[in-house]
Amino acid sequence: MTEHFFNNKLLDIVFESTYYGTVIVDINGKIQYMSNNYCEFLKIERELVIGKHVTNVIENTRMHLVVQTGKAEMADLHFLHNDFVIANRIPIIKNNEILGAIGIITFRDLADWKSMNSHINELLINYKFYQKEQEIPGGIKYSSHDLIGKSQEIQQLKDLVKRVAVGNISVLIRGESGTGKEIIAHSIHQFSGRMDKPFVKVNCGAIPEQLIESELFGYEAGAFTGAKKGGKIGKFELADGGTIFLDEIGDMPLHMQVKLLRVLQENEYEPVGSLYPKKINVRVIAATNRPLEKLIEQKLFREDLFYRINAVQLFVPALRDRREDIPLLVEHFLKKATAKIGKRITSVHPEVLSLIEQYDWPGNIRELENVINAGVHLSSNGEIRIDDLPHYLKNYKLEAEERSLKDIVEETEKKVIEKVLKKFNFDKNRAAAALGIGNSTIYDKIKKYQILIK
Repeated sequence: MTEHFFNNKLLDIVFESTYYGTVIVDINGKIQYMSNNYCEFLKIERELVIGKHVTNVIENTRMHLVVQTGKAEMADLHFLHNDFVIANRIPIIKNNEILGAIGIITFRDLADWKSMNSHINELLINYKFYQKEQEIPGGIKYSSHDLIGKSQEIQQLKDLVKRVAVGNISVLIRGESGTGKEIIAHSIHQFSGRMDKPFVKVNCGAIPEQLIESELFGYEAGAFTGAKKGGKIGKFELADGGTIFLDEIGDMPLHMQVKLLRVLQENEYEPVGSLYPKKINVRVIAATNRPLEKLIEQKLFREDLFYRINAVQLFVPALRDRREDIPLLVEHFLKKATAKIGKRITSVHPEVLSLIEQYDWPGNIRELENVINAGVHLSSNGEIRIDDLPHYLKNYKLEAEERSLKDIVEETEKKVIEKVLKKFNFDKNRAAAALGIGNSTIYDKIKKYQILIK
């Protein structure tokens, strides 16, 4: 290896544009080349490091050992400048002779690595999504592909899911019944470093109070009359290493809230009838459609548990607050239902779509999917029409037709004002300007229609 080789400007062109940091050492461990971006990361001048032994420049380096062993070290965690980097170290060999080694930093720190890991997970999810015959392991039924929508609310929610997924922080998902909280929980798990570990769902409101402790924590042999021989594994142990999703956590009995708090604080639990606690490594995601703050006031939910599970809150918007997503959801559920039922229904009549877009959907996405499923079953001409809808929706249409023109105009005006306010982050003056009305007028309209300002 000659000196001009290491000084070749081509190295700068290649390594400055490809990697975060590159260093090349000779057989004696002396630095022959270091990229500018690596020098910037280390906060040193390049002219001062060339020719120095690598151990005097890069803390905790192993480059000098690689030239001795001739063995590559790939994807190694390297503590550098009070943080971790991911480093590859590769010997340079010619004619079976070790000439030196090249070291490459592929990620500046763990946050950078986690971001890339989240991206890779998304690519893997995409790959699995298109493998329709492949069963997704670990208890996962949904992915971010099931979070359908182009609205600002949904795009922001998807972004938050990816950002919180990379850590182990507890997450509380809030939203009305049927909005898709379980989809969010599954997506967080799939974007996390636990994606290949179990995902275990527990519906806290569906388990009888006297059984919930043994369901969550299991029990030892002979713990009580009727206990299975050999005991039973609980949901937390099943989820060890992965994620446990506590749905409807607002329905959890108070005595279990105390035990759950211990799991979150100490990372351990006690099976029923056990004399010793067991250590656990599990991420907790909780969800509720209940007002936990009011339950705390009523002494029905522990305040300390609320703050423990509430490290990060994700709010899933109601369907009526993202009506622009309804056509996409209708198309998605139509394809899903026809594929499952094996019936050729290719479209939804415009009158049906108009009605669907006007309806308030108290049952949210779950209710919409049920309506489309019913329409597919009842349709007889390849298109979902008004007669194919449930009776309550047809009655809603009749009631809507009987409303006065004044009611229709006011309802439309309210929806437009709400949409523009959201667009401008509830800045009333900017919204008024966009609508072409005065500031005092928009204040009057907000008061008249009782529009909630966030």
